[in-house]
Parts: sequence; structure tokens; C-alpha cells
Amino acid sequence: MLYQIVSFLLDVAAGLLSGACLLRLYMQWQRVPFGNPVGQVVFALSDWLILPLRKIIPPLGGIDMASLLAAALVQLLQYLVLWLLLGAGSGWLWLPWLALCGLAQVALTGMTGIILVQVVLSWVQTRSPIADIIYRLSEPLLRPLRRVVPLVGGVDFAPLVLLVLLQVAVMVLGYVQTSVLR
Repeated sequence: MLYQIVSFLLDVAAGLLSGACLLRLYMQWQRVPFGNPVGQVVFALSDWLILPLRKIIPPLGGIDMASLLAAALVQLLQYLVLWLLLGAGSGWLWLPWLALCGLAQVALTGMTGIILVQVVLSWVQTRSPIADIIYRLSEPLLRPLRRVVPLVGGVDFAPLVLLVLLQVAVMVLGYVQTSVLR
């Protein structure tokens, strides 16, 4: 039971921190300004880790490699702590693989969260800075599906299709991640 509690708490903390690093990377890639509540939270959570890494890791083709590395290191640290708690012996060779899968899972969960918030905000028709940011973050994910999924009675089912696809990807990723441990 203690391992489950520690694992849960580590998952929450590492997910929040690596998610903030990935969101920072995605917001920069989409050229979303950081002078809004979402950007301020992302900076507050990730500056202490990313700014020192930027001194030694330059961007690569417009991609903030320091943010990506920070997120990967947080996931690696999470799995290292869990491995040490289990006393798993020689399983440490799989830690980079588990961290990579964990990073992908955080990214998929983050995308799911962005889409869910966008759907809720579209129902209540709010005009706020957060709604504009969420729209700018969700639109690149939804645009390809909107070309394929037609409106049905004026209702956009692209977010629902994307949520289903993201959940399937999380299931496949979970299977792939645990298959190496068997």
C-alpha cells in the first residue's frame, strides 16, 4: 500500500512538472504568448529547471530542446525513484524506455486535457484570455480531423473523435510500456 501511495504522489508531481515543460515547448512551437494566466503558471512551474538547461542546450530548429530534456529528466527521475523503492535489481536498463513511454503518456494526457477544456469552453461561449489560449492550443490538433469528420446537424464531432483516438493511444502505450517488464 505504501508503494502505491508513493507511486501515485510521484506520478502526480512528475506529471505536473513534465506536463508544464511539455506545455511550454508546445506553446512556444505554436507561438502562443506567455503573458496570460496559463503561460504564467507554466513559467512558475518550469523556469527553475529549464533556464539552467538552456545555458548548455541550445534550441534545435525552433524546438526548445531544454524543455523537452527537462520533461524527459523528470520522467526518468520518477522511474528511478520507483525502481529504487522496488529494489528491482537489474531492471535499471529499462528506465530510459519507461521514462520515454511516461513522457509520451504525459503528452497524450495533456492533449486530452486541452481538448476537454476546449469542449467545455465552447459550450459556455466565454470570451476570456484562457479561452483564446486553449483554442490556439487545440486547433492544430483538431484541424486535421475536421477535414475528415463532417459536421452532423451543426455539431462538431472532431473533438470526440480525437478524445477516442487519444484514449486508444494511451491504452496502446500502456501495453507497450508494461510489455517490456514481463
